[in-house]
Amino acid sequence: MLDSVTANALIKPHMAVVCSEDGQFATVDHVEGTDEIKLCKDEKGQHHYIPLAWVTSVDDKVHVDRPGKQAMAEWTTSPAGKA
Repeated sequence: MLDSVTANALIKPHMAVVCSEDGQFATVDHVEGTDEIKLCKDEKGQHHYIPLAWVTSVDDKVHVDRPGKQAMAEWTTSPAGKA
């Protein structure tokens, strides 16, 4: 898992977020707090959040450890602790 300092250094706004099947399912808005990524609004105008724990690597994209459908089923619409 990335620590927050490394995540902030590597993960930048507008980077593609790709699933374990290498398909893009989201775009980074910014790193939120110390352990989440806030994603850009979807077509309905809703932000989503995913934990840094899902990130397996970062190059020109943010790669996560699960298929896109699973990631979208498990992401949240508010930061952790602010349900």
